[in-house]
Order: sequence, then C-alpha cells, then structure tokens
Amino acid sequence: MIREKITDAIKRASGLEKVNLECPENEAFGDYSSNVALQGKNPKKDAERIIEKLKKDGKLSGIIERVEIAGSGFINFWLKKDVLIDGLKQIDMAKSDFGKSDEGKGKTVIIDYSSPNIAKPFGIGHLRSTIIGQALYNLYKSLGYEVVGDNHLGDWGTQFGKLICMIETEKPEELSIENLEKLYVEFHKKAEDNPELEEKARECFKKLEAGDPETKAIWQKCVDISLKEFAKVYDLLGVKTDFAFGESYYESEMRSMVGDSGIRRHLITGEEGAMVIDLSQYGIKTPLMFLKKDGATTYATRDLATIKFRTRKWDPDIIIYEVGVEQNLHFRQVFAAARLLKLVKPEVLLVHTAHGLYLAPEGQKFSTRKGNTVKLEDVLNEAEARAEKLALKSGEAKNKDEIDKLRKSVGIGAVKYFDLMHATGSNVVFDWDKMMNLEGNSGPYLQYTAARANSVIAKAKGKDQKFEAINNPNEEELSILRSLIKFPEIIKDSADRYAPNLLCNYLYSLAQKFNGFYGKHKIIDSENEEFRLALAFGVMQVLKNGLKILGIETPERM
Repeated sequence: MIREKITDAIKRASGLEKVNLECPENEAFGDYSSNVALQGKNPKKDAERIIEKLKKDGKLSGIIERVEIAGSGFINFWLKKDVLIDGLKQIDMAKSDFGKSDEGKGKTVIIDYSSPNIAKPFGIGHLRSTIIGQALYNLYKSLGYEVVGDNHLGDWGTQFGKLICMIETEKPEELSIENLEKLYVEFHKKAEDNPELEEKARECFKKLEAGDPETKAIWQKCVDISLKEFAKVYDLLGVKTDFAFGESYYESEMRSMVGDSGIRRHLITGEEGAMVIDLSQYGIKTPLMFLKKDGATTYATRDLATIKFRTRKWDPDIIIYEVGVEQNLHFRQVFAAARLLKLVKPEVLLVHTAHGLYLAPEGQKFSTRKGNTVKLEDVLNEAEARAEKLALKSGEAKNKDEIDKLRKSVGIGAVKYFDLMHATGSNVVFDWDKMMNLEGNSGPYLQYTAARANSVIAKAKGKDQKFEAINNPNEEELSILRSLIKFPEIIKDSADRYAPNLLCNYLYSLAQKFNGFYGKHKIIDSENEEFRLALAFGVMQVLKNGLKILGIETPERM
C-alpha cells in the first residue's frame, strides 16, 4: 500500500519507529499528513531535515508530487497524478478483488457474534452484534486472514431454570417461540410477589446441569423451536456463521476445568460460599465468580471453557467478541482470568468490541423481561415493504421479479447500513426516515449511486475505456481518484480498529463526490469520455466491493 511506503520512508528519515500518517479530511492539506516532526523541540527545523532526507533517499520520487510543511511542523504529501490514475487501472484489472490483500495470511481470527438467546424471539437487540460481527468477518477475510465465525448461542444458565420451572408449573398445551417468551416474562412478574420462585429456578437449572432426562428433554424442545425461528431471520439478513455452538456445547470442557487442580489453586471462597478468582493483580476489584455456592457454573465459567476450546481447536491470533457494552466488566474479568489460568498464549489478542444499544424511538432500551421487545423479523419485513414503495415510486423496476429483488436488497441493505454507519460503541436510535432516505447517508443512497454509475456504463456499452485519452483531470475527477486509491487502506483501518463505520463514512464520501461530479459534467459524448467512463466504473466497483463487505447487495438499477 502507498501509505506503508510513505510511512517506511518517514521512519528512515526521522529515525523513529512509531510514525503517524493520516489522510486529512481537507484535501487542501494533501493526500497524507504526518505530525512526526512535532515530537522534537524544534518541529519546523525537524520537518525540514526529514524532508531533505526523504529527497536524498529517493524512494518516494515515483509516487509523491510534492511535500510541504504546514502549521507548526506538519508534513503534507501529495500523490502524483500518474499514481492516482494507476489506481483506476488497478480497479479495472482487479474488479471484485480490488481492496483485498494477503496481509493476514497465516493468521487466524475468531469472531464471536450474533449470539441470540434460546427461547426468546430474535429481537432487535441482537441486530448490532449480528450485523457488526458479519462486517468484521468480511473485513478480515478481505485482508487474507483465516476467519472463524462462531455464533455463541445462549442456551445455558439460570434463565433456563426459570423457563423449565414455568413449563413444569403451567404445563402449556403447545410450545412456540411466542409462548416461551410469555412464560419468561410471566416468571419475573410472579417472582416479584413470590421470591421463592428464584430458588426453584436455580434448582431446575442444577437438575439440567446434572443431566436429568426429563429436564433436558424440555430444554431440548426449547432449543429446537428457537433454532428454527433463528434460521428464518438469518435467511432474511443473508447472514451465515461457520459454527453455531451453544454454551451447552462446552459442558464437558467446564467439568474438566472444575476438576483441574491447576485451576482450583486459583479459586478462593467468596461471599455466600461461591468460588471466585481474585483478579486484583490486573486492576480489577470485583472477583470473577467461577462457581455458584451450589456448585453450578456461571456465565464466566462457560466463556472460559469456550476460550480453552477455541485455543485448542483453532490456535487463534485474535479472538473478537462482538457483544454489547453492558458486558464490559464481564469480559475484562474473563480475559484477565484466561491469562491468569494460561488458557491462551500471551501474544493472543482478546478483544471486546463493546457495541452500543439499540434504542426505541423515545430513547429507551428494549427489554424482554418487561415484554416490550421488538422482533427483528417484524422490522425486516417492514423494511422490505418500505423498500418496495421506493421501487414503485422510482419506476425503474420493470416487473414483479425486479421489484421483489429491490424489496429485499434495498430493504435489508437499509437496515444493515443504518446500523453500521454508527460508531460501534454508540447507541442507535431507531429511525425509519433516516434509514430509507434516498438523499442522505443511507444504504439506499449508496445503492442508488452505484446503480447510477452502472446505468452510465450500460448506456456506453461497447465503448472502450482507454486511459490514454486523459486530458488533465479536473478537480472533481482528481478528488474522486484520491478517494478510490485509498479503498484498500480503509479496509485495513476498519479491521484494525474494529470499526465498519469507517468504511461507511468512506463510501458515503465517495458517493457524494461522484454525484456532485455527475451533476456538473457530461460523461458520454464528453471530450474526456473514455476516462470518465473508467472513472464511473471505478466508483461503481468500489461501492459494490465496499457494500459487499458490509453485507449489502448492489442492485444494477434502482
């Protein structure tokens, strides 16, 4: 990548190992800018010295047009026009592979995402984990990593004791996902007046852990019903994980850990007789509860068993947990305990992306316990219905098959993009108007821009895209070229920072630039027609490649 070449050259010229190279938002400050000289006592003189060494080094002479000092000592770099145009040629040659690299070759990353809870409808609360996790999966795949997507299903724990308790008490005639949710909500209502129910639920879960046949049969029925419902939602979303191991899958691993003398020597008796692990050496005041006072396992026990299993099976370099911000303390404890118990190698990265919440329009969190959850399937169906109205309004769709395709690709794409355009750690307030907006930062807007570029290319079918016929690109064309060439770097940055929103920001900016250019200049039958057709193709291809990473389809026309 060009950025890496410039960074390496600056390292040699400055003698520093750590060099920051940014892409300025304002293109008047160059294609790249570094504050490396600001680390010294006399930034301007240091900047002059670094620039002089860069000239002597000569390694950047083929790609840099000019270098200037700005402000108190920032060093700004402008790429040569030939380099920018060469980037367009690379897109034309690589097409759907443009942006990919082999940077991660030989490395394995595990991404834990989606992870809905058994016996509950797939609510909108699990949308963020599912969408962000799939985008991270695609980002790392584009970088050449061996990627393992694991859907860690919530199918174990005291909540199943609560559900089994209600099923045994109420004896419902049939079980459905809706009935299971109602029973769960009803349990918490009854427990407010009858606290003894909580103890009964714990007893039911202990029976489940002990392998009681009748209890396990009820649990298995809940699992089967739930998986059938989840499959429908994943099909609508176009999401598919490599594995879907529930917490129960690690039951034998947990038993092994509980009996491991090396682990037991780290256990101490905590409050009310629970077995805990002291993590104060990691700066964590709250001990991790490894076993409850009755000997039952905990959420943390199951996550530690999962880490042990994943390490043995895949030997990962990175494990990413795409889980909500409310689990921050939990994962700090689990990661610290995993290192204390030597379940992972010291060099393995353990990452919690900590996404924000999905909030109702009035700004409140959706809650299953109170019974006001919003089913994700209902949201997706509504998105498709709204997308159909857009398709009919545009008049581009010629028949029912085209309308059906647009209904799915635009509707589901709108939901996904609206989620991903937000910073991972931020809360997202559900807003249909912003989600389906054809003129703002939205999935439909990007899809429309790609379709517009495709339409231009289709009209010019048969015309050659000759790069020799370039007559000094204008400022709008140069601006688009500057964006296109940085697409591979954006993929890397988005993966390194676990931030698909960076890719969204980039794609939106590129779409704005192209639409601005399209509104001012002719493409077909213009003086620079061949080049502008190539530019339109480059924009279309990069938008298509970027949207694919986000899990969004690109219609040929809208």
